[in-house]
Amino acid sequence: MSGVSEPHRRHRDVIIIGSSFGGALAAWPLVHAGRDVLMLERGPWVRRGPENWEPDGTLIRTPYFNGGSEFRAHTAKGVELTSTTSCVGGASVFYGAVSLRYRERDFLPDPEIVTDSGAEWPIRYADLQHYYQAAERILGVAGRAGVDPTEPARVAGYAAEPTSLSEVSRRIGEGARSLGLRPFPLPLAISFANGAGHGGRAGDDATAADGGLPFGTCVECATCDTFACAVGAKNDVASRVLPRLIARGLELRSDTAVTGLVAEKGRVTGVRCEDRRTGETYDVTADVVVLAAGALSTPHLLLAAGLHERNPAGDVVGRYLTRHCAAIVYGAYPWIPSHSHEFHKQLGIHDYYFGDDNPRGPSGKLGGIQQVQTPSMGTVEAVMPRATHPFLRQVVTRVTGLLVLAEERPQYDNHVRIVPEETDDNGLPRLEVEHRYADRDLAARRRLIARAREIHRAVRSPAQYAHRIDTFSHALGTVRMGHDPQRNPLDADCRFRGLENLYVADGSALPTGGGVNPSLTIAANALRVGAGIVARGSSDAGKRWRARVGAAP
Repeated sequence: MSGVSEPHRRHRDVIIIGSSFGGALAAWPLVHAGRDVLMLERGPWVRRGPENWEPDGTLIRTPYFNGGSEFRAHTAKGVELTSTTSCVGGASVFYGAVSLRYRERDFLPDPEIVTDSGAEWPIRYADLQHYYQAAERILGVAGRAGVDPTEPARVAGYAAEPTSLSEVSRRIGEGARSLGLRPFPLPLAISFANGAGHGGRAGDDATAADGGLPFGTCVECATCDTFACAVGAKNDVASRVLPRLIARGLELRSDTAVTGLVAEKGRVTGVRCEDRRTGETYDVTADVVVLAAGALSTPHLLLAAGLHERNPAGDVVGRYLTRHCAAIVYGAYPWIPSHSHEFHKQLGIHDYYFGDDNPRGPSGKLGGIQQVQTPSMGTVEAVMPRATHPFLRQVVTRVTGLLVLAEERPQYDNHVRIVPEETDDNGLPRLEVEHRYADRDLAARRRLIARAREIHRAVRSPAQYAHRIDTFSHALGTVRMGHDPQRNPLDADCRFRGLENLYVADGSALPTGGGVNPSLTIAANALRVGAGIVARGSSDAGKRWRARVGAAP
């Protein structure tokens, strides 16, 4: 430790590893309660400016990899080398901003989904309801209450209204209603009007886009999904949450890789770090450590440190990985004027969420359908064979998509593991991921694809194409919470069993995936985890913060 600066040596109240939804929202109540919080992020800040609108700005075309974990993925497609996203704000920087709550029934065991996996929620929707409300306000979610047919109970409406429907969204909505469906405006974490509620600049080296637009004002462009927002109007964690926490005292160290966790006598006693800019290595200590590195990287750190051996459910750490069985069904619309640069990711359809009446489909829950943006040519070129590019350049502006998210069964054989004989760029054992969908998952996706095709045909689309999604963007469940200590590594407070001061606050903790985007549930649960740590450290402070949940903290 000689030569290490005093701020690096100082003992902290809380160390949080990871800066996406789990890390940032767990930090929110802690920082507001006056705790000394250090956040460690192995990636850098993402610059914001006109370059984010370029084809190469998509995460799919140029993965944002800076010190992240490169891993081998074994799937039904074969073996491929890929990597985790690593930057301040994590995957939130590139997400599509859809912010839906899990339904009440998503917290109850569905026999068709859970089967013999032991996946159980130790909490119910009511335990998260007020945290959902707080997360929506912190993230600036614009939506309309009372129009989603499966919407769970709410204590209040949204703070902001969604933007008006584009022409293509209006037509999609009319086609869906002609089939007896009930489309609704998607709740989106986007500041649509005058940058309302924007939280500040996205890092010291962020730049506003050219054209005289104030940073934080949505220009309703077509680059939300897989792009960093050029003007910071998508309320990702790096744009909306972290600047406000830093202003209140959070210390965030970017470009800092966690290379190890040290535990003694039932506690984590040290976090080993490497400054990726200088090569300096050092240990930091804290009363509490919160792991929020993501559903792949969190179990990676636990397994590499051997901490699973201290947990009564240690054989489950890294197991039961889920990621949604998803696809985008594109419809061609030659009669619609080019709309590829117009924002139209606006509608959701949940009429089939809990199943449909088709006897050929699987029984039980299916999942959600959401409108998605016309893909950029950069995205198309990244995933389609080169020989198709000339043709696709002619037609891509005339298509629009419907995303289907089928809930996946948790399976023991879908897991994260380490290869001790090999090391990655962080000096950790190489990560490998094994994942294959169950037959029931594929059947649910096929059923939702068929329903999405029906909607396109109702809007007079002459041709449709279903693109299966095979990414780990919705990865969940690898260090899950639950009541049974032998089957669930986390207790109901998301404390890691066997280590009294270690918590997990990211998607790893979620036992099941529901049929909607998991970001808002990760955020709400992380708020709950952070508030619980505050309450256990000081009952008065915890009560005061929890009393504020439901209003904007």
